[in-house]
Amino acid sequence: MDRLRLLNLQHNLITNIQNLSHLRFLVFLDLYDNHLSEMTDIAALSSLRVLMLGKNRIKKISSLHNLPKLDVLDLHGNQISQIQNVSQLSELRVLNLAGNCISTVENLQGMDSLTELNLRRNCISTVTEVDQLPCLQRLFLSCNSITSFDDLACLGESCSLSELTLDGNPVALETWYKQAALRCVLQLRQLDMKRITEEERRMASALARKEDEKKRDCHKQAVHKEKRRLAIRNAAQQWEGLRSCLELPAQNGTKEEVSPEISPAHSPAQTNGLSQEPSPDEPRRVSPVSGPERPTGGGENRLRAASRPNSPRDPRLLEAGGPSVQSLSLSDSHLAELDGDTLRLFGSGALEALERGWGVQTAGAIAVITFRYINFDAIVPTLPRIRVKFPNLSHLMFLETNISRLPQLAALAQVRRLDQLTIHPECNPVVSLTLWRSFLLYRLHHFNLQKVNGQEVTMEEVIGAERIFGTLGHIAATETPSCRLLVQLEESRKRQLQFLLEGRGRRAGLSPEELRDNSRLLGEGLNRALFNYTSRDCSAESPEEGAVETSERGAMTEQYLQELVQRASDTNLKGESLHKLWPCMFVEMVRDCVLEMRDQPAFRRACLSRLSQTK
Repeated sequence: MDRLRLLNLQHNLITNIQNLSHLRFLVFLDLYDNHLSEMTDIAALSSLRVLMLGKNRIKKISSLHNLPKLDVLDLHGNQISQIQNVSQLSELRVLNLAGNCISTVENLQGMDSLTELNLRRNCISTVTEVDQLPCLQRLFLSCNSITSFDDLACLGESCSLSELTLDGNPVALETWYKQAALRCVLQLRQLDMKRITEEERRMASALARKEDEKKRDCHKQAVHKEKRRLAIRNAAQQWEGLRSCLELPAQNGTKEEVSPEISPAHSPAQTNGLSQEPSPDEPRRVSPVSGPERPTGGGENRLRAASRPNSPRDPRLLEAGGPSVQSLSLSDSHLAELDGDTLRLFGSGALEALERGWGVQTAGAIAVITFRYINFDAIVPTLPRIRVKFPNLSHLMFLETNISRLPQLAALAQVRRLDQLTIHPECNPVVSLTLWRSFLLYRLHHFNLQKVNGQEVTMEEVIGAERIFGTLGHIAATETPSCRLLVQLEESRKRQLQFLLEGRGRRAGLSPEELRDNSRLLGEGLNRALFNYTSRDCSAESPEEGAVETSERGAMTEQYLQELVQRASDTNLKGESLHKLWPCMFVEMVRDCVLEMRDQPAFRRACLSRLSQTK
């Protein structure tokens, strides 16, 4: 008995393994279909090659640590819930765990010789570590709970697997099941005990290539999206530094000083001597001497909070960048991208995209241009080129571009045609001024402007804007010397004005009234064109120099306005003094004439004497 090699004890009622430790030469042990609940007293069987323990009541794999030569282990039809204590079986080729209660395939490391793994009829939902079995050729997973090939991802890493069964799983009910299985395991030869044809393999290979391309595209899009996010963030940070140098107008809560002539007795509704009821929507007029209007005190905190680079404003712009978006220029600090009919520019470097070679069809498709984190004075020189490059442009959007003064709005006239205009309140202080919309309508309405910041332009607004700025424009056009007009107007207007002044307008014998009539040949455009804006060359000077120049201009303008106000005040005082002295002066003049003419003969002789002396 000590030299016994094969022992078959199947189909009995054995409940415990014992008294076998002396069988040191035992190679085959079959205890199939018994009542065993534990794997005991088999550790001493060091020569054992085949162990059959199927159809018992075993709940845990154990006592295998001293069986290095084990070749076949059959534990099917038991109550095992976890794979464990098998990593030391380096020579094991066949492992049968079918018909148990296993939910996860794990703890398979170390079984370097395993070629067949049977896990049918379990509760498996996830498979792992199969790729760590270098010799595995056959894997049976039929009748489990696998719902997705994502749970079988490790199979794709296995280089030796050639046979696989997945029938009886939810994933096998899908129409694309076979193609997905072949795409997951390219070297598969049999699936669900059926041989794989070459046609099926080619189709699976094609699908695998498409899937790989899709993954690469997704990765490329993710990388591009991250670069886009960093570019916008860096552009915002550079914009913050530029804003600190430019020193956007300080916000305060001072009230506007309204001049006496803007009182109800002198309201714009009484223009041309016609008394009218003022419109409740009509903008208020302010005195020119009161200085530029300022937003309310809460604006400063709002601007500061809104200018943070990572603030979640306008998520539509920040989150854009899907597959349909084409990047025209992308660097660490600027971004230019084309999304359908919209061209978005982030950072001053993005303006270079306007200089690129544009195809006729691409340029003609652009209807909207958005500027963000770009100083408006840097945008102004590009406006004439925008008009030429994009003939169908109808909408301009400015977000955080430092539009702070009304004259800057006049620069938009260079675009010539504009249906919509959007100036976001964030970092564009001009929107907080009372008259900004009225000035914009007066200056640009004749260019077909229909919407401003999403609101329709009404005829009442146009009439109100004409009342406020029309008279001022007319006075400027008729009273400004021609040399000053030539300096202020753009080139096209200069040629038109020179033609008028050097032609009929300068013919001898024309009265001032006729000269004014000739000036009307320039049309209302001249009145509006005088409200222009000439920006400095932002690229040729540093922000500090620009800030100093702006400060100097402001001081000079303030001094000039003070001189004008003083001169007007002196003239008014002189008029009031003359009005008070005139009655006395008139009485004295009449009295002197009466006294002089009292002696008529002497008066006649004196007059004749003066006449003779003048000859």
